[in-house]
Amino acid sequence: MISLVFIVICGGLYPLLIAGISKFAPEGGKGETLMVNGKVVGYANEGQKFTADKYFWSRPSAVGYNAAGSGGSNKGPSDSAYLKGVEASIDSFLVHNPTVKKEEIPSDLVTASGSGLDPNISVQGALIQVKRVAKVRNLAPDQLLTLVNAHIEKPLLGLFGPEKINVLKLNIALDALKN
Repeated sequence: MISLVFIVICGGLYPLLIAGISKFAPEGGKGETLMVNGKVVGYANEGQKFTADKYFWSRPSAVGYNAAGSGGSNKGPSDSAYLKGVEASIDSFLVHNPTVKKEEIPSDLVTASGSGLDPNISVQGALIQVKRVAKVRNLAPDQLLTLVNAHIEKPLLGLFGPEKINVLKLNIALDALKN
């Protein structure tokens, strides 16, 4: 009898309650669709790969940015394959950002998130890329600093989590800049 009660509560009532609450979220709980010129370019809560020097780069993804296969690598710092991947990310970043020292690279730019789909990077992760993007786009670094600062998202209720920057939103705004 208790099993039946919990099946009804956990398998029926609770999911309905959560689905009802989600209707009050932005976009009715379906996520924020980002559009440019009437065309969908992505979703605010789903990471995308950016590797061109003219864009701010995202976090690496353990699942190739595939939302159907969300998950981490389950590898830790004692795993040699994991360490090789991180070193490869560091080396690639340094090649494209020659003015940056290895120890200055924030960890979020060379390690994947738990879901492999994190759409955000740290403020430091964006700031460290300003020189590269400014040079490639022939923009003043101060202009990009203003853009980065305008895209800083504060922690939930000012308390929960760090400040962050949504890479897709930042890159959309970057493309909208007039040189």
